[in-house]
Amino acid sequence: MPSSSVISSLPLDAVLLGDNCERLAQFPPECVDLVVTSPPYDDLRTYGGHSWDFYGVAWLLKRVLKPGGVIVWNVADATKDGSETGTSMRQALHFQSLGLNLHDTMIYASDKPPLTHNRYEQAWEYMFVLTKGKPKAWNPLVRQASNPGGKSGKFIHAANAGYAQANGTKPTAEKVVERNIWSYATGKEKSGHPAPFPDQLARDHVASWSNPGDLVLDPFAGSGTTLKAAKELGRRFIGIEVNPEYLEICNRRIAQEMLAL
Repeated sequence: MPSSSVISSLPLDAVLLGDNCERLAQFPPECVDLVVTSPPYDDLRTYGGHSWDFYGVAWLLKRVLKPGGVIVWNVADATKDGSETGTSMRQALHFQSLGLNLHDTMIYASDKPPLTHNRYEQAWEYMFVLTKGKPKAWNPLVRQASNPGGKSGKFIHAANAGYAQANGTKPTAEKVVERNIWSYATGKEKSGHPAPFPDQLARDHVASWSNPGDLVLDPFAGSGTTLKAAKELGRRFIGIEVNPEYLEICNRRIAQEMLAL
């Protein structure tokens, strides 16, 4: 594990301008607790015409991730010639081939899906949760139980009865752990970036998979949503952004958050 002096030598609470592979190669190994990011999906948007190297980014993220660290990889597929590309799942499987666990395949459901035509409207994206071993931080979100005080338990099929009956049931709690499909309103963040993800999505993942003082990284910083969430929740953060225009957006949003605090 890197020493605290090595970690403190990193440019903490800052957004770095440049290619993310070149920047990540300068990081010491196993220094990041959590990555929450949303890379460009196939070629759906140009983001200023900048290209990126998925295989290089994937290898370098695995390198800088601490044991027990988590990567949240928010992606979706383009549709070409009437067929979805399948790029998202291939990326998840490549992370597995590098030795990371596919801890959870989560879904980000949007209330304003894009028009896709000749099929049911696309209303969700993947949020792959990848881990280096068992997650060291797990702060689950909870929600109100749909049937508090009701009966729950394992169900067995009653012999010769044709129906299922509960085995060892007990009253359900008032609160239960949230499910892995998360829904958010979109279009509310007016950042100047063409595709920011919801502020609350970033906050929920930062809160779930890290603890105060941990280092959160976004190698595709974009409008700075992940970095803003990390700042609000008492985490250290580093962003990497190749587009100077988006870097200005990041710095402005982070500065506004600091003033608000």
